[in-house]
Amino acid sequence: MSPYELVGAFETVNLHRAGGVARIELNRPESLNAWNRQFGLDLLAAVEATANDPGVRCVLLTGAGKAFSSGADLKDMQQQELTPEGRPDVYKVLTERYHPIITGLRTMEKPVVAAVGGPAVGIGLSLALAADLVVAGEGAYFLLAFVNIGLVPDGGSSVFIPDRIGLARATELAMLGERLPAARALAWGLINRVCPDAELEQAADALAARLAAGPTRSYAGTKRQLNAWTQRALEAQLELEATIQREMAGSHDFVEGVMAFVEKRQAAFEGR
Repeated sequence: MSPYELVGAFETVNLHRAGGVARIELNRPESLNAWNRQFGLDLLAAVEATANDPGVRCVLLTGAGKAFSSGADLKDMQQQELTPEGRPDVYKVLTERYHPIITGLRTMEKPVVAAVGGPAVGIGLSLALAADLVVAGEGAYFLLAFVNIGLVPDGGSSVFIPDRIGLARATELAMLGERLPAARALAWGLINRVCPDAELEQAADALAARLAAGPTRSYAGTKRQLNAWTQRALEAQLELEATIQREMAGSHDFVEGVMAFVEKRQAAFEGR
């Protein structure tokens, strides 16, 4: 029997508690936990709730079903607010909804663990890497899929990934858009631990419980130190990501990339 108690059920996110551990469960399993408008609002509310609750001493991020998160829901693009040019206003989505989630995880004064089962793609990968520790199942994989639809990394991944694995490997992930299996992600230093898929939940729960029983103020101080050294320019980089992403969303290649994805065919990019 699970030790967790459901304490908050948003439309697309569940919030559970077990002692000092709060588990934020991404809950759109039918879409592999892809991000749509409601998902962004719900996840932000859950992050803020756990950050502001003094009884929460560790936060655990998980995904319901077969995925951690498959990234942005491209089928939701039609529901997004549009720019005057008629393109999705990705700048507004990033700066108003997604960035506060990422910075909220990085700055909350308690440790955050991501338990990744299945794919962590695009902004889903950025979310996982915003955690302090990442545990993955053997079948998990990581993918900067932005390039496959003519976009660029966002959600802080242009900071998190080179900080963890260096420029050469970060460039490979960003420009080639290929899957990185969990075992190689561990060897490269992108994540912290890998375990059998069947043991992922138990391993993540044990790590979160250990952290929740530890010196919370010490963990908070450590996060401040590491953020000041490795992510001191995070907010400026997030702004740069959003600005460049807005440029890319206005390109012909982006339209072609999304259409090809929806139509399940190879994109024919023209470089414009």
